[in-house]
Formats: sequence, C-alpha cells, structure tokens
Amino acid sequence: MEAPIPLEEVLKATTVQRQVVIGLPASQNVLDHRFPLTPEGAGMLVDRGFRVKMEKGAASHIHYSDEAYTAKGVEICSRADTLQADIVVYLPALSLTDARQIRRGALLLGFMHAAPEDAPVINTLLQRHVIWLALELLTDDAGRRPFADILHEIDGCAAIAISSSLLADAIHGKGILLGGVAGVVPCEVMIIGADMAGCAAARTALGLGATVRLFDTNVYRLRDALAALGHGVIGSAIHPRVFESALRSADIVVATDSGAREGSIGADLVGVMKRGVICFDLTSNPGTAFPGMQLVDLELAAPGDNDGGGRLCYINAGNAVPRTVAMALSNTFVSVLDDILVCDGVANALKINAGLRSAALIFLGKCVNRSIARTLDIRCVDINLFLQFS
Repeated sequence: MEAPIPLEEVLKATTVQRQVVIGLPASQNVLDHRFPLTPEGAGMLVDRGFRVKMEKGAASHIHYSDEAYTAKGVEICSRADTLQADIVVYLPALSLTDARQIRRGALLLGFMHAAPEDAPVINTLLQRHVIWLALELLTDDAGRRPFADILHEIDGCAAIAISSSLLADAIHGKGILLGGVAGVVPCEVMIIGADMAGCAAARTALGLGATVRLFDTNVYRLRDALAALGHGVIGSAIHPRVFESALRSADIVVATDSGAREGSIGADLVGVMKRGVICFDLTSNPGTAFPGMQLVDLELAAPGDNDGGGRLCYINAGNAVPRTVAMALSNTFVSVLDDILVCDGVANALKINAGLRSAALIFLGKCVNRSIARTLDIRCVDINLFLQFS
C-alpha cells in the first residue's frame, strides 16, 4: 500500500482594510450654525463603508436629534473623538484648541478662513501636516464650483425671503407685501450682479410678484441671466443715472460678487435711498457693496434695529437657513468623499482629480494657496509640482 502523498492546501488570502473615519464636530461659532450633513446624507456615507462620528448635539441647530443620526449608523461621541478622525468636516473657522487636537496628517474639509487672526490656527495645521481643502474652491469636471454655487443660490433665495418678512413686519417694517395685490403696486427689488446668487434672488422675488431690476457690468452674463429668468425681469448695464434712479425707488437692494465692484454704493448714494429700505450684501467680503452702511449679521439682528432711521446692511443670509444648507451640501459631500475613497487616499485623489487639487490650501506641511501664503507671509508651493515629486 502506497504511502499518502501530502498535497498543498489552497488558503484564501484576505486583507483587512481599516474603515475611514469621518468626524463631525459641533459648531462653536455663535454666528455660523451651518452643519454639513443630514441624517440621510450621513447614512449614505455609512452605507459606502465610512465610519461616521458626530459630536453629541451637533445637529441641534438644524433641528435633527442625535437619535436620527444613530438610526442611520452614526456614532455619537465627544468632540475630541470627532477631531481625531481621518477626515474632519467643519464649516466655521477652527479655534486654536481644535486645531491642536486634529490628528496629524488628517484631512480637513471646510471653508477658507484666511484673515490675519486665523494665522495661528493655520500655522498649527501646517505643523501637524494636515491636508486642508476649501470646499468653495472645489471644481467639477466642467470647471463649475458645486459647493460655492449651491451656497450662493441659497444666499440669494434667503435674502429675498427674509427681506419679504422684514417688509411685512407691521411694527418695525413697513407692513407691506412684497408682491402687492390687485390695485396696489408691488415692491421694487434691485439686484446688483447677474451671477448665481443674483439670479436666485431675482427668481425668488419674481415668484413673489415683485418688480425686479437686475444690473451687471458684463453684458453677456446679463444676457444669459435674462434668458433664464424670462421677460419679467428688467435688465440693465450699470449706467450711473439709471443705477441711481433704481436706487431711489427700490424697497430691497441685494448686491452680489459679480456686481459689487462697479456697483458699490457709497455714502453719496446711500442718501438717495428710501427710508426703511432692506439691503443685503451677499459678497464674499462683506462691506464691499455698501461701504457707507453699518453691517448687521442676521444672527445678531433684532426687530427694532432699523427703527432709528439709519440704513443697515444685512450679511450672512444663508446662515439663517442652516437646515437647507445641510440638505443641499449633503448631496455634494457624498460625491466628493466617494472620489477620495475610490482613489485610496487623499494624496492619490489629489493627483488624479484636478478639481480637488484646486481646493487645496495646505498639503502635508506646505502652503499651496496664494491667499493663505499672503496671510502667513510665506512662500506658496505649486501643488502640482509637490505631488509630482512626493
């Protein structure tokens, strides 16, 4: 009888892949309560294999309970735990304490905050080799900026909705309807800038029955806006006499980035405006459009602010509707994080995806954005060269 011959046994080889952890700290900024994800959006990330950690009560400002998130697979934990995640998503400006707690080499997704007072925070992030991407700079394959565009659209819609409410206030406002009724002339809305925010404001005001005048220095952009909005909107280039005439009769004035440079309203023009006019500055640098007015953040606005007769300019319109912001941003966040997951890491994603590269502010201890470099007074490194040799 032949002796048994030993045979090779094929064993299944497996690799254990660690789940990528996403941290969602609560906003500690009293003027910015925006939150990036709804329970449904967070649940979509969990379904894709991410592990999502959220600070207790972080979504209270958008009226979602912790239970709504745990039902979708989100873990509720401390702030320190969320800041130690692989990917930290935080929209307001970071505090220095938070910056020191972020894990070395982590990815920070947020907005760019490059004021001089932010320099200590940025230096800390550089020392910790954090990769910081500014969502408003991120582009898609067509060169559009999905995060910036949706926030501008929300700003435009919110500015008109809030203005309508302020005008209708019988005690501190004029007690009038924006659109009027049969036999009553509707209010006039003047919009300076035919960009995404301006078009959103015009469409909302037109839907409420107001008379809408849209101004822009770029005739091609104005033509495209009027084609999309229809004949109900009155469009014009910014001619001084026409511009001043519209200011005199406007009940609401909204200024956006594309119109603020040529259509800024100084102290001389402020004097011709109606008493009780509602003004909104939707520019990326508040105060640019209405340099002669007192700026009032909507979060700090009180009903009687305008009772003294002085003209005020409201800013941060989108912050007044944080739940809408969360619902809108959730869709785009899922797509961006999918790209990072598919590319097996942020560095690979930046090499492959030009849209992500355009959003990079700092990368592994190097400043790769000119605005950030000016704030810190340091040299800016070209991220394309940096990635090529890294």
